[in-house]
Amino acid sequence: MSKIAYILLCHDDPAAIIEQAKRLTSVDDYISIHFDARSDTAYFSQISNALKDNPNVTFARKRIKCGWGEWSLVQATLYAVEAALEAFPRATHFYLLSGDCMAIKTAEYIHQFLDDNDAEFIECFDFFDSDWIKTGLKDERLIYRHFFNERTTKGLFEASLNLQRSFGLTRQIPQDIQVQIGSQWWCLRRQTVESVIDFIQERPDVVRFFRTTWIPDETFFQTIVTHLIPRVEIRSRTLTFLMFTDYGRPVMFYNDHYDLLVGQDYLFARKISQEASELQCRLGALYNSENVPAQISNEGRHLFHFLTSRGRVGRRFATRFWEAESTLGRDRELMIIICKKWHVGKRLLERIRHMTNVPCIEYLFDEEHAPMPDLGGIQTTLTKRTRHRRALMRMLLDYYETDQLIICIDPSAIELLQDFATDRSVTRMLEIQCEFSREYLTGHAMRMGLASEQTSESALENLLVTMANDMIFESDRIRDAGFENLNHMRLADDLNEHALALAGFLGVPLDKARAIAQVNNLIGD
Repeated sequence: MSKIAYILLCHDDPAAIIEQAKRLTSVDDYISIHFDARSDTAYFSQISNALKDNPNVTFARKRIKCGWGEWSLVQATLYAVEAALEAFPRATHFYLLSGDCMAIKTAEYIHQFLDDNDAEFIECFDFFDSDWIKTGLKDERLIYRHFFNERTTKGLFEASLNLQRSFGLTRQIPQDIQVQIGSQWWCLRRQTVESVIDFIQERPDVVRFFRTTWIPDETFFQTIVTHLIPRVEIRSRTLTFLMFTDYGRPVMFYNDHYDLLVGQDYLFARKISQEASELQCRLGALYNSENVPAQISNEGRHLFHFLTSRGRVGRRFATRFWEAESTLGRDRELMIIICKKWHVGKRLLERIRHMTNVPCIEYLFDEEHAPMPDLGGIQTTLTKRTRHRRALMRMLLDYYETDQLIICIDPSAIELLQDFATDRSVTRMLEIQCEFSREYLTGHAMRMGLASEQTSESALENLLVTMANDMIFESDRIRDAGFENLNHMRLADDLNEHALALAGFLGVPLDKARAIAQVNNLIGD
């Protein structure tokens, strides 16, 4: 039977860490803890004193200061792994967790799952050929050296990067490795972990390369494991359920997310809110239960969006008063193209840009690198754009010295649409209703990192149903919102219908709308 050594990276909430360690070791598993050296030493003393008599607990041989995006996160993991290898010779699997992870299955289920699936569980996608990275730096992560932290020393980070760009100071990737990328959270077999440690000793050149790679926790283990282990023995997925907001922030799970979490085809979930005491209690009780059948629905993302958008108890983010009071201006027009197939929205936007003098901006709330003018910093991140959306629109209108602006927005952004619709300006919308073939949905799932070539047919089918339902749900929400100036355009309709919809949306004569509607390959996937 499998015996798991959990590798725990943590930095706060000592009481929760102690409880987590006691719970995970209560079924004769093990845990190796790295507690961030940046954190209060009193916290670490509290943890070590509480667990010192537990033979199934060990600590990383060295505590280091960890920083997001830095090599330090990989090094902390390695210190904890090395301690676990030495302390727990009977451990068969090594499972990487954070302090805000919790099991969403019983211990019985987790062990049986690992017994039945003799493989490595780690996301591995080709760094250059995949689109796993949605926003921010991509190739620059590897080809340049990174000595500073973007979050704590942003000026130095950017200055160093720009200097290397200016002088062409690129570097070569070690020739015999193919860089992979994926989630930081993995579960590996003992022999594989031992092979990784041996490889590190044998290949200091690879370690040097990753030491100055940006966000190496998403590439280091992923690359080495695929270098050492045959692909047939790797399941390119994480066993830890996690979600991100539309602007790249991790989703927090609260008390009302219990049913959502236990229905996922995963073993653990993150991030569990420190405030969600009821959720923590229920998940803790579940972990120690026996003979509890797992009911896998995998509707997590659809259900999450449903729960967080319907005014449920515990809705956490209200509109700031200054957002509600600010306005684009009574005499201004904001025109919004709403389309799930971004390439279709972009093609139409480019046609409108070509045929009119109205400034157009692609999915500025969805893509970090959407072409935008310098507006003094408000445009630099998706978080800032979303938070200050009305101010951003005003600045864009002022920049282009116009009273009209056209943008593209994904249909999932219902709160953005509702906010703009309540503005004193004139807001017009055009929802482009697309058809989604199985091939398209499969490709979309892979592009989003929700599936891979290794995903089973049954799991893929469940995922595609969920995705299709979610897209229908998004369209229904838009229709039910009662927007005053909402136009609809079905891709399946003919040119005349497209022209009528565009004429209403743009406020242009029908003949001009017809000319705009003649977009080459608008429908093509």
